[in-house]
Amino acid sequence: MAINDIHTPVLLDRCVELLAPALERPGAVLVDATLGMGGHAEAFLQRFPELVLVGLDRDLDALAIAEERLKPFRDRVHLVHTVYDGIQDALAGLGIPEVAGVLFDLGVSSLQLDRVERGFSYSKDAPLDMRMDNTSDLTAERILATYSEQELRRIFHEYGEEKLAARYAKAIVEARDTIPFVRSAQLVAVITAVTPVVVQRAGHPAKRVFQALRIEVNQELAVLERAIPAALDSVAVGGRIVVMAYQSLEDRIVKQILAKASGSTAPAGLPIELPEHKPLFKLLIRGAELASDEEKAKNPRATPVRLRAAERLRRAA
Repeated sequence: MAINDIHTPVLLDRCVELLAPALERPGAVLVDATLGMGGHAEAFLQRFPELVLVGLDRDLDALAIAEERLKPFRDRVHLVHTVYDGIQDALAGLGIPEVAGVLFDLGVSSLQLDRVERGFSYSKDAPLDMRMDNTSDLTAERILATYSEQELRRIFHEYGEEKLAARYAKAIVEARDTIPFVRSAQLVAVITAVTPVVVQRAGHPAKRVFQALRIEVNQELAVLERAIPAALDSVAVGGRIVVMAYQSLEDRIVKQILAKASGSTAPAGLPIELPEHKPLFKLLIRGAELASDEEKAKNPRATPVRLRAAERLRRAA
């Protein structure tokens, strides 16, 4: 099956439209901070024949697929195995001081979801892995085996926004004393057994627990809190950043960081805004932009997306 048949990049045309003004200059560098299978990257390299692309990903399988996909552009592509908060180190290693654009397509990728053995899906039985980088040590199995009931309750509540976090944590700790959790079906069975029927009717009871475990395994929110400021620091004047988030916790972090970067630092009551207090960035979109109904129908994975974008106005004094 062709890669394009299994991977449809989310909001591709809109991402190109937003980043184009910054990428049309000769020798412009775009960082695809979440390269995945290279769908967005391929489109940008085709659209901008002088563009240099730096692709980052923590998933070695994704990097291998993207490398093959981007072979026609190999002279303009640099691929780096790193988590996206390593953007500045990656650029320094390539001798690139600043970039024209940065793209983030957050969350779990199509590749990770579609490969059952990676353990990301609650709907298919698989080993409890959930690592985006299979060279890292922490897995969902290890979390379920070693975290205390209080720690499990915390991550289910904070990262899954799960109202039944305490009930699920207690059930997991009681169950693991008899049989260790090694497969996703075991976890789903325990969660389902202690979930009221009325709650089950509202959606799969394991959805939020699996989200929380995935975030904890990959430290997604902590990484994101470091990555967006690092990316902003790497953007040249006139350069742009586009971020696509798929759940509220990610989007809230992105929103807050971009709001701060695009706000004045003038003290309250100052009659005149001095140049050093002017915003470093301007927002390109009011609020978060959603996928159109047409896009959602064509690509269901675009349904929860929240897109935000900004442009650098100046460097800090």
